[in-house]
Amino acid sequence: MDSQQMPRRWAKRLSYILGGSVLAAVCLGIILYEQRQEQAASVVRPPVQAQAVTVAAPAPRELLDFRMTDFDHGRIRYADGMLVTTDGGAHWQEAASSSGTTTEERGSDIETWGGTTREDKESYRVQVGVKEYPVKQWQFLTDRIGWASLEGGAELGSPLVVTVDGGRTWQAEVTASVMQALQEAKQRQAQVKKEAGFYASADAAKAVMAAHWTLFPATASPGDVVLVRHDQPGEVTWQGQSYPLKPFGAGYFAYLPISLGVKPGNYPIGDQTLKIQSKKFETQYLQVTQQMEAMKQDTKRIQADQVRIDAARSKPEPEFLFQSAFIAPIQGILTTPYGYTRYVNGKFDSSHLALDLAAKEGTPIKATNDGVVALADSLYLTGNSIYIDHGMGLFSQYAHLSELRVKTGDRVKKGDIIGLVGTTGFSTGPHLHFTFWANNIPANPNLFFDTTPFQWLNRQGG
Repeated sequence: MDSQQMPRRWAKRLSYILGGSVLAAVCLGIILYEQRQEQAASVVRPPVQAQAVTVAAPAPRELLDFRMTDFDHGRIRYADGMLVTTDGGAHWQEAASSSGTTTEERGSDIETWGGTTREDKESYRVQVGVKEYPVKQWQFLTDRIGWASLEGGAELGSPLVVTVDGGRTWQAEVTASVMQALQEAKQRQAQVKKEAGFYASADAAKAVMAAHWTLFPATASPGDVVLVRHDQPGEVTWQGQSYPLKPFGAGYFAYLPISLGVKPGNYPIGDQTLKIQSKKFETQYLQVTQQMEAMKQDTKRIQADQVRIDAARSKPEPEFLFQSAFIAPIQGILTTPYGYTRYVNGKFDSSHLALDLAAKEGTPIKATNDGVVALADSLYLTGNSIYIDHGMGLFSQYAHLSELRVKTGDRVKKGDIIGLVGTTGFSTGPHLHFTFWANNIPANPNLFFDTTPFQWLNRQGG
């Protein structure tokens, strides 16, 4: 190796060494820098202290008043709007308009507190849960169902509290049991409304439905019929016969027939007293042909007809079918009043338990009131005959017709033409034999004309 090559080799090696040293120094610097950054990051800094910001709670809405218009609908009036409910207060929502109510204002009485001071109102307090609240306003729709607004009641989560036991307990939530009580009250309200329409006035209906027992009327005579009302189911025992009290409206009813054999006197009916007055009936004497007289000897045919009649009257409609006063079926001449003692060819025959109204043959006969035709057929003694069921054990009978214009099962309205006057059966001339049957006992038709049993409250027996 010559002397010039040696310096070149060392120079090259030296450059490698210097380059490596520089690279190592750079790497070391990077490592030291990263270590310092990690140490700086690991230093625990004191937490930033959060500053509390007080947010004012919204003030409760000012409830001015409320009104429930029925068991479902009501409204609450606030200073800034109105809430309405359609489910008895289970849910409330903003009304579309705050002017007026969204449902009809019906005639429910609202009890509000007359005093204006807190002390006055605090004398009326209700307990909800374990806490008592002063009452601002309450409203009862019945003696058991009511709502109330309370001072401080906003904390209960419901604007109103409700009671279904007359105020003994109050609840802020309309629970399933409350809803059931409201439904039952609605059903009873419908029953009360249905029955109330039968009375002469709202006051009469209110008085009757507030009583335990009512007699329509409390004074009667033999041949009459009395309608009994009780506020509970059961039966009435009368003259050795039990009459079930049948449900209708908000009460339970039974017709009590006063047969001609009932003696005058006072008779207890529930907590009421039925007074029976004496009544004298006139006597009538008839002369008929031997052929007609012989008709009554055919007991087999008479009994067969009676079986059909009894069957027709055995299943009366379970409600009162009439809605208005009864009318006379024809404008005829009264030839035989109700209750006459009848002698035929000089011998006692029977008591005539109907009206005989003479009229020209073919005169149209009207249904005395609404009902269902229980029987329309030709019978042996009474000829062409019709029985109309007016419900609850009351039937009207039309006999000796020349023509039937209805058939068994037809529904008729008061005033409908059901047949024509005739003289079929045991009859001495064209006339209508007309009467009522109350629980299978004849009743004087004169009691019914231009009225109904519900309007007999102040009637005197006669």
